Amino acid sequence: MSDNMKHDRALVRGLYDAPMSGSAIERRSFEIIDREAGPHQFSRPEWEVVRRMIHTTADMGIMTDIRFSPDAIDSAVGALRSGKPLYVDSHMIRSGLSLDRLRAVCPDYGPERVVCHVADEDVSADARAQNLPRSLFAVRKARPILDRGIAVFGNAPAALLELNRMIIEEDLRPAVVIGMPVGFVHVVESKQELMTTGAPHVILTGRRGGSPLAVSVIHALCTVAQWQ
Repeated sequence: MSDNMKHDRALVRGLYDAPMSGSAIERRSFEIIDREAGPHQFSRPEWEVVRRMIHTTADMGIMTDIRFSPDAIDSAVGALRSGKPLYVDSHMIRSGLSLDRLRAVCPDYGPERVVCHVADEDVSADARAQNLPRSLFAVRKARPILDRGIAVFGNAPAALLELNRMIIEEDLRPAVVIGMPVGFVHVVESKQELMTTGAPHVILTGRRGGSPLAVSVIHALCTVAQWQ
């Protein structure tokens, strides 16, 4: 360890001396975000979503790249209060979502209402047979729960492209689409197309995204759903 990295006293001792709980640290974090963000044009519910995303990433640039359709918040809140199923494009999202937060909005929520088909055997077989991503067949399999359900994408742009096709060609009507796949191939265009479909949506434009961000949006929407 270099001399400038050495400490006579471990930094955590400062926390021992002035204890802060996890919830207190979170509150202070949100205070910092609110202060550094300054004036903005987001509604109170939209800001709850945006600040939760910033808290997840420490990235204030999210403020310029987030997009809400006019009906996104109301439609999402209504779906959560009704206990509508969530289709998620990765098991990381499924693991990250808090059932306690969901149940605080609607007691009917259980593990069976958070669905991910990407590892299903029939989905894998179809993907191998047609040389296409598993995520595409996974979202196709989820069609019965996607009508008036909640679609959450934090990983797979091909899955979002397939959802867009189902909206455009099959009149699928999800309650809300959280469109935050991440990467370099099909990512930007999948989000741009979603914005043209008329489906209620929350989108992070550009290449950024990821499962943690998608989870943070659902958790923030659960908070909003408990306000009214």
